[in-house]
Amino acid sequence: MTEITQPVRRQRYDTFTLILHWVTAASVIFLFASAHIWELLERGTPLRKGLQAVHISCGILLALVMVIRPLWRLVSHISSRFSMPPIEGTRLARSLAHVVHGALYLLLLIQIVLGFLFRWSQQEPFRFFGLFDLSGLVAVTPSLRHTLAQWHGNVAWALIALASAHAFAALFHHYLLRDGVLRRMLPGRAFR
Repeated sequence: MTEITQPVRRQRYDTFTLILHWVTAASVIFLFASAHIWELLERGTPLRKGLQAVHISCGILLALVMVIRPLWRLVSHISSRFSMPPIEGTRLARSLAHVVHGALYLLLLIQIVLGFLFRWSQQEPFRFFGLFDLSGLVAVTPSLRHTLAQWHGNVAWALIALASAHAFAALFHHYLLRDGVLRRMLPGRAFR
């Protein structure tokens, strides 16, 4: 008698999903920190302008990642090659996780749009690491600059707060629930 074996389900997300997740996390942290660091620097200095240029380039990178992420998420959920076993837990906990992920995606998209609009309202160079220039693609009146800057800053704080809650939830799962949720998103061998 032959035994029918079920395919082994993945215990970690695929490499591309991990790269997208961690590039997003690193970008959000760098973008938030750099915006606060340059406020401490004297206006017009090469260091401040350089930091702003890297901030803008990383913002464009984040925009590219946020175009790819939802598309890859759809592909990876459809394909059995990339499918993951569902997370165990109560319906409420799973629903809350979906709401938080949805809110993170929404805030990231809003933040990117606000960042682009703000930069266009400044009518200054809008380059991606010197490779290409997005300046002037959209005409935004300079009178909106301060409003867009304020919204961009407010959404940044909301994004950091929600991302921090997301990180604390992952640590809660790992250290208190010990359910392997965090290990699914870690590359290589998981820590204990």
